[in-house]
Amino acid sequence: MRKTIHDPIPPLSMTIDSHQHFWKYNPVNHGWINDEMQNIRRDFLPDQLGPLLREHHIDGCVTVQVDQTEDETMFMLSLAERYDFIRGVVGWIDLRSPDLEERLQHFRQFPRLKGFRHIVQGEPKGFLADRKFIEGVNKLARYNFTYDLLIYHHQLEEALAFVRQVPDVKIVVDHIAKPSIRTGEKTHWELNMAALATFKNVYCKVSGMVTEARWKDWKQEDFNPYLDEVFETFGTSRVMYGSDWPVCLVAASYGEQLAIVQQYIAALSESEKKLVLGENAKTFYNL
Repeated sequence: MRKTIHDPIPPLSMTIDSHQHFWKYNPVNHGWINDEMQNIRRDFLPDQLGPLLREHHIDGCVTVQVDQTEDETMFMLSLAERYDFIRGVVGWIDLRSPDLEERLQHFRQFPRLKGFRHIVQGEPKGFLADRKFIEGVNKLARYNFTYDLLIYHHQLEEALAFVRQVPDVKIVVDHIAKPSIRTGEKTHWELNMAALATFKNVYCKVSGMVTEARWKDWKQEDFNPYLDEVFETFGTSRVMYGSDWPVCLVAASYGEQLAIVQQYIAALSESEKKLVLGENAKTFYNL
């Protein structure tokens, strides 16, 4: 039986968690969840997220791939059909496949599918220079699909060269490119993020930060220098909030990770807050 959960949507603005995940835990598929992350070695599904979104007055979410299979993309789309608060899906597709055009034609039939991601952070040096990959990402623009760029800070120079070659694709940098918040190092990251922000088709998610900090004893002040750089370079019109739930749970509750962003943007105007907390995600993903 179809199960649909309806949440109220404000008439003029929408609060969106632009980055979270669902999975049915499998030790093979989810081998990246190591012993230090034991508390997320279990299923995480919409019935668990829905109450958290309502508690924190969030109207919807964008769910993002964790497995590099089309099967998982279809799994997420099936959840989006049942739960109205899942406003968009970022799936996976083989962007280097000779059949890519055919697969993109297939996936364009699903209105909740907004874009794709590849786990570049796990790929060897030089992956973003692969011609087939670049050609594949460029094809996304024809279908109005977006691309989520998941990298570590040491991959930023490659990302810069990559972004120059995909000027017509809407790109969002996940997790502020995973700087080493736990060590406080940011010089190299800062320079490259500033360069990346000069490309107007590139957005940035303030997400996934707590897992790059010291899990057990982080504090608000740890994140402020990184948030300063993101907001100074990308501005309030190209930054979007994301929880990275349930991965964030290894270091913070849903409310704690949200409070980091809320506290930082407290001094912004109401219109700027709305941009960061939902309107930018709505625009980027065409929600």
